[in-house]
Amino acid sequence: MGLTKSRNMARANDILTPEESSDSGEGSDNESDLASILQYLIRSGQVRILGREQPYLGAYPKPPFTGAPNLDNFHKSEICHLTKKAAGILPTGPRPGSKSITDMICKRESGNLRDAGFSRSEKCAIANSKLPLKMKVVDTYENKAFCGIYSHDGNTLLTASQDRYMRTYDSSNGHSFKEIHTIQGRDIGWSILDTAFSPDSRKIAYSSWSSSLHMVDIEGGESGRHVALPLCPQERRFCVFSLVFSQAGDEILCCANDGHLYIYDLESNDRSLRIEAHEEDVNTVAFADETSQIIYSGGDDGFCKVWDRRTLSEASPTPVGVLAGHLDGITYIDSRGDGRHLISNSKDQSIKLWDIRVMSSKAAQENTRKAVSNNKWDYRWQTAPRKLVARKTNLKGDTSVATYRGHSVLQTLIRCHFSPHFSTGQRFIVTGCAFGRVVVYDILTGQLVLKLQGHSSCVRDVTWHPYRSEIISTSWDFSVLCWTHFGLCLENEGVSEGNRGEDWEPSVESWPSAQPPLRRSKRIADRANAQ
Repeated sequence: MGLTKSRNMARANDILTPEESSDSGEGSDNESDLASILQYLIRSGQVRILGREQPYLGAYPKPPFTGAPNLDNFHKSEICHLTKKAAGILPTGPRPGSKSITDMICKRESGNLRDAGFSRSEKCAIANSKLPLKMKVVDTYENKAFCGIYSHDGNTLLTASQDRYMRTYDSSNGHSFKEIHTIQGRDIGWSILDTAFSPDSRKIAYSSWSSSLHMVDIEGGESGRHVALPLCPQERRFCVFSLVFSQAGDEILCCANDGHLYIYDLESNDRSLRIEAHEEDVNTVAFADETSQIIYSGGDDGFCKVWDRRTLSEASPTPVGVLAGHLDGITYIDSRGDGRHLISNSKDQSIKLWDIRVMSSKAAQENTRKAVSNNKWDYRWQTAPRKLVARKTNLKGDTSVATYRGHSVLQTLIRCHFSPHFSTGQRFIVTGCAFGRVVVYDILTGQLVLKLQGHSSCVRDVTWHPYRSEIISTSWDFSVLCWTHFGLCLENEGVSEGNRGEDWEPSVESWPSAQPPLRRSKRIADRANAQ
């Protein structure tokens, strides 16, 4: 059986640094770890096995036992009330007396509703009972797929892969994805790592192992003009892991492996800000809301930091607060968009929900610092220690609102997102998983609602359509999949086993009706009730 490398690795260290520049530490010279390294290389696609029609990434074991969610502070928080209201669970949502979706529709058709149609919260309640389960293949590539995002209007899907190409698809009709353009990236080291749409969806920015960001006008097609945006870092080996446009589209915020945050001003065509934000790599960054004044950042030091641009100076950068409670590095942050709440995905195998009005104490920060420093494993090619996977309690001083467990963060900087406000009331959290799954959590209960199983390797990126019940998953098995509600008829579709969470039971308040749906046929239920 022959093996061939998918890329030339100039340095032996590159085998262990797919996205980060830091050394793996102890164990890299231990012969007992060679099997684990080879297993990682096969799964990640850096080593290919010849003689197969489809890429083979190694057989994945079942995910290990995962700890229970922690919602000790959630039900006393404001976000619990806001989510219930937006998702149509409170009485202000589906009206009392509506026993089912069918009953709600009948009342609407008979004119018995106070308004002309359903309210926004009622629409969310209906949509939340019709979550995406059915799978369709959008496209497959010759290399690992890294990024997949929708434009702000949902009419364009953008993907990026290790072959250095970005592809755009027409996603306006929801039944097919027609490829529009194939755009080759410039100055790409190892892979394109992040992409972002401008607010008007006319431009995209992308990053890699390079001292510059790059931006291209996608309306120009495959030959669109590429513009280099130099950040002028002081590090020689430099990489931007995450980037985002400001709401006005005149700035790009990004973070890098040198521990700094950068802001590039597109109008003046120059870097306008560079601050030292974290002691280690900064893996993720986001704006808190549409004002683009409050910034969230997360790094390998385990901290989520909050910055106010109105008080920032490069000479003495000081965050307005620190959120401590994770036991390992942060891989991704997503803002709820209300300027108060965010979620963070971490190598400690959990997602945490935060309220920035409750910052962490110095003691809590020190506890996080000690916990992170005590971790001697490398998430890029080792499995997570059981002390992280099966943990049930929070770190002392943890100020997070809730903690969600059930997915695995390994091999790469796996991403997570709130579900859209328009269609779901932001009731769910969707995340990728190292074991080839798309995992969806119910924010209100902490339960794992969906486990979408269709990939054979790590799912790095996920995105939920801003208006439809539709999820795109981007995986290292070289494929991009679309998950949609089972009522639609799609080509090349399929529903995998175990898509519903094993422990998920629809509670009374989870549904527009006053009672949960029957799990048996009506005839059997009526017979049981008669007895």
